[in-house]
Amino acid sequence: MGYAHEYAAAIMHRGRVPMDPADYVPNWQDGPRKAKFYPGADSFPLPDAPYPSDATLDRGLCPEGAPGEGEFDLATLSGMLRDSYGLTGRRLGVQANTDLSALPFYPLANWSRGSASGGGLYPVGVHWVSGPSGPVPPGVHYYSTRHHAMQRLLTGDVSGQVRAALGEGAPGPATDQYLVLSIKYWQNSFKYNSFSFHAVSMDLGACVQTWRMWAAARGLAVEPALWFDEERLAALLGADPREEGVFAVVPLKWAGYKPCSDGEVAAAAPVSVRRKDVERSRTVLTFDALLRMQEATSAGATDRPAPGALVPAAAHPVDPAAPEVELPPARPLETDVRTALRDRRSSFGRFEGQQPVTRPQLAACLGAAVAGSRLGGDTGEVPLAKLYAFVNHVEGLDPGSYAYDPERRSLRRVKEGRPGEFLQKNYFLANYNLEQAGAVLVPTVRTTAVLDAVGDRGYRLVNATIGAVAQSVYTAASAVDLGCGVALGFDNISYIEELGLEGTGEAPLLIMMIGNERPAPADFRYEIA
Repeated sequence: MGYAHEYAAAIMHRGRVPMDPADYVPNWQDGPRKAKFYPGADSFPLPDAPYPSDATLDRGLCPEGAPGEGEFDLATLSGMLRDSYGLTGRRLGVQANTDLSALPFYPLANWSRGSASGGGLYPVGVHWVSGPSGPVPPGVHYYSTRHHAMQRLLTGDVSGQVRAALGEGAPGPATDQYLVLSIKYWQNSFKYNSFSFHAVSMDLGACVQTWRMWAAARGLAVEPALWFDEERLAALLGADPREEGVFAVVPLKWAGYKPCSDGEVAAAAPVSVRRKDVERSRTVLTFDALLRMQEATSAGATDRPAPGALVPAAAHPVDPAAPEVELPPARPLETDVRTALRDRRSSFGRFEGQQPVTRPQLAACLGAAVAGSRLGGDTGEVPLAKLYAFVNHVEGLDPGSYAYDPERRSLRRVKEGRPGEFLQKNYFLANYNLEQAGAVLVPTVRTTAVLDAVGDRGYRLVNATIGAVAQSVYTAASAVDLGCGVALGFDNISYIEELGLEGTGEAPLLIMMIGNERPAPADFRYEIA
């Protein structure tokens, strides 16, 4: 049993037993940038990419036919990056989050993005490794979110190194174009210290799920690999594994790609990026739990799970004897994916329970959560997440807690009675009134079973799955005109007790609030893309 089991237990109990360092206070004046900084690197802007209005969220979450037959080019890559991690506008509104007083000042401006991120910190770094079939000279590029541009870090074809690092049986098409996703820990740990590994691995899932929705709606495929030679790719990027983890590789089916005459068997001689990210913080701290989790989850990075390895860790089945409550058909998600992503934001305490959520709206959000719980790629199609709903204000539904039955698209009653007091009592922060939300959705994963099945690296899969679920619900809520908020600051053990999960091994890892917001909000919004 590896260290990830110990870390997972500490995360579940942190509402009652604080994680070290318990007295940590962030130094906000010495915080890092929200992106890496490579001074002097050549860059080129990415082109505008129109998005078809018929590329709806319904197609993105539940693609019909044979998805993935389309091919990426520079315009589609640009559009996917802009709509996921690129800056799209500045927002300022009266709400209940604790940083409200700082947001009017330009250095602390709140820039909107399509993907969600814990604390709004966005620690995922996107690197484009381009081979000969690309539209630019081959090399390694870093996506600069603030400029919507690619910064060249290395010139030369190193796509063979990525291909070799993926190894046999890797998901995705034959290609020489890859997106390599890394996470620089200090971008998150300066605020969340030992807890940060838990948060950043969810960020990875939110980013990848945005790409999957965006691409599927356009007939493209995004199949992430989470198992590969991480040490080799860290060396290619010039990253110190103690400071930065390589979490995923996404091969892109590229227009005009032709295999080399030698069959692309041989990888290029090892080379690496020599440019170094310049850190803004004068003092950079390390945290023992974070270092140990990076070491534990990268140790078995090349041991890709065999088909069916995750079957023993599948989501716990619903109780067929529990009273069933039928749901009507879900409200269609007819908004195009780009619009849904750009309208997505966190509600931060604006919920108003006087206008209940409709059952078709609830059904749409539940269905989106299930659709987002399968990351694909080398993680397989085994459903890992189970969904519960605490119902406060839903039209035609009695208040109480329910388990969602995805096969029958119905609810199974767990407990009767208004859950508002329980929800607020077990929430740590003051930025949401959970009782005013129409419903609070809670995804669970049998974390210990996943770790037993595929080793410590499975912790990244667990949290990436939860992040993907959260991003799917955020985007679906936007498409059906609901507010949404996601939080990690709750007493996980109390939720286990309330839902009767002591014997199932299910770990509640996130809470997602959906509901209608108070009318006529005081908002400022300025679009830049």
